[in-house]
Amino acid sequence: MSSRRFPLLLVGAFLALYLIWGSTYFVIKLGVQAWPPMLLAGLRFVIAGTLMFGWLRWRGVPMPTAKEWRACAIVGFLLLSCGNGGVTIAEHLGVASAVAALAIATVPLFALLFGLIWGQRTTGLEWGGIVLGLVGIGLLNLGHNLQASPLGAVLVLLAAASWAFGSMWSRHLSLPSGAMASAAQMLIGGAVLLAGSLASGERLEQAPDAAGWFALAYLTLLGSIVAFSAYLHLLKHVRPAAATSYAYVNPVVAVLLGVTFAGERIGTEEWLAMTVIVSAVVLIGLPQWRKPPAAASAKAV
Repeated sequence: MSSRRFPLLLVGAFLALYLIWGSTYFVIKLGVQAWPPMLLAGLRFVIAGTLMFGWLRWRGVPMPTAKEWRACAIVGFLLLSCGNGGVTIAEHLGVASAVAALAIATVPLFALLFGLIWGQRTTGLEWGGIVLGLVGIGLLNLGHNLQASPLGAVLVLLAAASWAFGSMWSRHLSLPSGAMASAAQMLIGGAVLLAGSLASGERLEQAPDAAGWFALAYLTLLGSIVAFSAYLHLLKHVRPAAATSYAYVNPVVAVLLGVTFAGERIGTEEWLAMTVIVSAVVLIGLPQWRKPPAAASAKAV
């Protein structure tokens, strides 16, 4: 691969991570207007997981062992069923896509707190970021969006906590290598969401319109497959802090899309919360940027 093409791939991967993952909150908002929330999320992950699993098996990637399937079930349930499913339901209940993205931006804060369970050491700078992030969460809850939907507010914050807990736990589980882990997690997490949709009595009252089908296709192909592949590529070639920088770029993208195209109204408290939360996540990421590339590569693997 030429040196010119390599930077272009990195630029493309970063753009995919920032723009696609940042736009999924807006697209979810479109989707829940045509699909029941758990059905939308479940179909998204089952289809994406099936496509990835089939492609990987065709390329000769080995089937996960029973122990690896159990680990994928835990992570898929926490990250996808509870994490993404919670966001989708919250947006269905009326939480603005921009506010949902801001709430999910707190994942690194929760991850540091849950890391204490496994003995992870937290620096003074990271504790400062946690405190600042908690202030941001408080400001976010003062805004009219979350006050108008208390259940949605609880769900979106629980979704962030579940995603963070599952992410930290996954480091101590025997997962398949590479993309097979994500494929298996999507299959299981999506199946749980479809089961929840059936058990809760969700019904598709009428056939989805063009916007609904677009949302499902976008979330499945771009949000779940393309953006995730870009994330894996970045983890192999850049520092972990750079690869996870989407945590403070995605909320900005989501806010701009929600305000511009969905007519969402963001109050003063929520604008201030975005500034505080993004600043907190940047503060938490500073120690990672100081690590030498060799240490970062080892961690990424």
